Amino acid sequence: MKRAVYAGSFDPLTRGHMWMIEEGARLFPELVVAVGTNPDKQYTFSVEERLRMLHDSLDEAEGVCIDSFENRFLVHYASDVGATHILRGIRSEHDYSYERGMRYINGDMEPDIGTVFLMPPREIAEVSSSFVKGLVGPDGWQEIVKPYLSEPVYEMMLEKFGHG
Repeated sequence: MKRAVYAGSFDPLTRGHMWMIEEGARLFPELVVAVGTNPDKQYTFSVEERLRMLHDSLDEAEGVCIDSFENRFLVHYASDVGATHILRGIRSEHDYSYERGMRYINGDMEPDIGTVFLMPPREIAEVSSSFVKGLVGPDGWQEIVKPYLSEPVYEMMLEKFGHG
Protein backbone atom coordinates (compact mmCIF):
# COMPACT_ATOMS: atom_id res chain seq x y z
CA MET A 1 0.00 0.00 0.00
CA LYS A 2 1.29 3.44 -0.87
CA ARG A 3 1.84 5.80 2.04
CA ALA A 4 2.89 9.42 1.78
CA VAL A 5 4.21 11.90 4.31
CA TYR A 6 3.20 15.55 4.22
CA ALA A 7 5.33 17.44 6.71
CA GLY A 8 5.60 21.06 7.72
CA SER A 9 5.98 23.36 10.66
CA PHE A 10 2.25 24.27 10.50
CA ASP A 11 3.04 27.38 12.59
CA PRO A 12 0.12 28.07 12.18
CA LEU A 13 -1.85 25.60 10.07
CA THR A 14 -3.39 27.46 7.10
CA ARG A 15 -6.10 26.70 4.56
CA GLY A 16 -3.27 26.05 2.10
CA HIS A 17 -1.95 23.26 4.32
CA MET A 18 -5.45 21.88 4.69
CA TRP A 19 -5.88 21.80 0.90
CA MET A 20 -2.62 19.84 0.61
CA ILE A 21 -3.78 17.36 3.24
CA GLU A 22 -7.16 16.88 1.56
CA GLU A 23 -5.52 16.33 -1.84
CA GLY A 24 -2.92 14.00 -0.33
CA ALA A 25 -5.67 11.94 1.32
CA ARG A 26 -7.39 11.67 -2.07
CA LEU A 27 -4.21 10.52 -3.81
CA PHE A 28 -2.80 8.12 -1.22
CA PRO A 29 -4.54 5.38 0.78
CA GLU A 30 -2.41 6.40 3.78
CA LEU A 31 -1.18 9.91 4.56
CA VAL A 32 1.00 10.78 7.54
CA VAL A 33 0.75 14.48 8.38
CA ALA A 34 3.82 15.27 10.45
CA VAL A 35 4.74 18.39 12.40
CA GLY A 36 8.44 18.86 11.86
CA THR A 37 10.59 20.65 14.40
CA ASN A 38 13.94 22.18 13.59
CA PRO A 39 15.95 23.09 16.73
CA ASP A 40 17.41 26.10 14.90
CA LYS A 41 13.98 27.72 14.33
CA GLN A 42 11.86 29.80 16.67
CA TYR A 43 8.19 28.80 16.62
CA THR A 44 5.14 30.82 17.60
CA PHE A 45 3.20 27.74 18.68
CA SER A 46 4.48 24.70 20.58
CA VAL A 47 4.50 21.25 18.98
CA GLU A 48 1.52 20.33 21.16
CA GLU A 49 -0.41 23.39 19.97
CA ARG A 50 0.40 22.66 16.34
CA LEU A 51 -0.72 19.04 16.75
CA ARG A 52 -3.94 20.31 18.34
CA MET A 53 -4.48 22.62 15.34
CA LEU A 54 -4.29 19.62 13.04
CA HIS A 55 -6.56 17.42 15.15
CA ASP A 56 -9.14 20.20 15.66
CA SER A 57 -9.13 21.39 12.03
CA LEU A 58 -9.17 18.17 10.04
CA ASP A 59 -12.10 15.90 9.53
CA GLU A 60 -11.33 12.39 10.61
CA ALA A 61 -10.36 11.37 7.09
CA GLU A 62 -9.81 7.68 6.62
CA GLY A 63 -6.15 6.85 6.18
CA VAL A 64 -4.82 10.12 7.66
CA CYS A 65 -2.72 10.04 10.81
CA ILE A 66 -1.02 12.94 12.58
CA ASP A 67 2.47 12.70 14.04
CA SER A 68 5.56 14.78 14.79
CA PHE A 69 9.31 14.45 14.47
CA GLU A 70 12.29 16.47 15.59
CA ASN A 71 15.83 17.16 14.38
CA ARG A 72 15.71 14.60 11.55
CA PHE A 73 15.78 14.70 7.80
CA LEU A 74 12.25 14.38 6.47
CA VAL A 75 13.26 11.62 4.06
CA HIS A 76 14.65 9.51 6.94
CA TYR A 77 11.45 10.03 8.92
CA ALA A 78 9.45 9.04 5.83
CA SER A 79 11.50 5.85 5.49
CA ASP A 80 10.98 5.01 9.17
CA VAL A 81 7.18 5.28 8.85
CA GLY A 82 7.18 3.15 5.70
CA ALA A 83 6.30 5.93 3.27
CA THR A 84 6.76 5.48 -0.46
CA HIS A 85 6.38 9.21 -1.19
CA ILE A 86 6.85 12.68 0.25
CA LEU A 87 4.14 15.19 -0.60
CA ARG A 88 5.25 18.79 -1.19
CA GLY A 89 3.49 21.97 -2.28
CA ILE A 90 4.72 24.34 -4.97
CA ARG A 91 3.37 27.91 -4.71
CA SER A 92 5.98 29.80 -6.68
CA GLU A 93 9.12 29.57 -8.80
CA HIS A 94 11.16 29.92 -5.60
CA ASP A 95 9.37 26.92 -4.05
CA TYR A 96 9.97 24.91 -7.21
CA SER A 97 13.71 25.62 -7.23
CA TYR A 98 14.07 24.72 -3.56
CA GLU A 99 11.86 21.62 -3.70
CA ARG A 100 13.53 20.33 -6.88
CA GLY A 101 16.91 20.46 -5.15
CA MET A 102 15.52 18.76 -2.04
CA ARG A 103 13.95 16.04 -4.18
CA TYR A 104 17.35 15.18 -5.67
CA ILE A 105 19.09 15.20 -2.27
CA ASN A 106 16.31 13.07 -0.77
CA GLY A 107 16.70 10.67 -3.69
CA ASP A 108 20.40 10.36 -2.90
CA MET A 109 19.63 9.56 0.75
CA GLU A 110 16.59 7.29 0.20
CA PRO A 111 16.30 6.24 -3.47
CA ASP A 112 13.06 4.28 -2.90
CA ILE A 113 11.10 7.32 -1.71
CA GLY A 114 9.59 9.49 -4.42
CA THR A 115 8.34 13.06 -4.22
CA VAL A 116 4.94 14.25 -5.43
CA PHE A 117 4.48 17.98 -6.03
CA LEU A 118 1.06 19.65 -5.85
CA MET A 119 0.20 23.17 -6.90
CA PRO A 120 -2.62 24.78 -4.88
CA PRO A 121 -5.46 26.76 -6.45
CA ARG A 122 -4.80 30.42 -7.15
CA GLU A 123 -6.94 31.72 -4.25
CA ILE A 124 -4.67 30.08 -1.66
CA ALA A 125 -1.40 29.94 -3.58
CA GLU A 126 0.17 32.84 -1.68
CA VAL A 127 -0.99 31.75 1.76
CA SER A 128 1.79 30.63 4.08
CA SER A 129 2.24 30.54 7.83
CA SER A 130 4.79 33.37 7.63
CA PHE A 131 2.41 35.44 5.50
CA VAL A 132 -0.41 34.99 8.04
CA LYS A 133 1.83 35.81 11.02
CA GLY A 134 3.08 38.88 9.16
CA LEU A 135 -0.47 40.25 9.07
CA VAL A 136 -0.85 40.16 12.87
CA GLY A 137 -0.59 43.44 14.75
CA PRO A 138 -2.20 46.38 12.97
CA ASP A 139 -5.78 47.33 13.82
CA GLY A 140 -8.20 44.90 12.24
CA TRP A 141 -5.70 42.08 11.70
CA GLN A 142 -8.22 39.59 13.07
CA GLU A 143 -10.60 39.96 10.13
CA ILE A 144 -7.74 39.99 7.62
CA VAL A 145 -6.29 36.62 8.73
CA LYS A 146 -9.61 34.85 9.39
CA PRO A 147 -10.22 33.67 5.77
CA TYR A 148 -6.83 31.96 5.69
CA LEU A 149 -7.40 29.83 8.80
CA SER A 150 -9.81 27.20 10.07
CA GLU A 151 -12.01 28.29 12.97
CA PRO A 152 -9.99 26.35 15.60
CA VAL A 153 -6.71 27.88 14.37
CA TYR A 154 -8.26 31.34 14.21
CA GLU A 155 -9.36 30.96 17.85
CA MET A 156 -5.82 29.91 18.82
CA MET A 157 -4.43 32.97 17.01
CA LEU A 158 -6.80 35.20 18.99
CA GLU A 159 -5.69 33.52 22.23
CA LYS A 160 -2.02 33.95 21.34
CA PHE A 161 -2.11 37.50 19.95
CA GLY A 162 -5.20 39.02 21.52
CA HIS A 163 -8.56 40.16 20.25
CA GLY A 164 -7.40 43.70 19.54
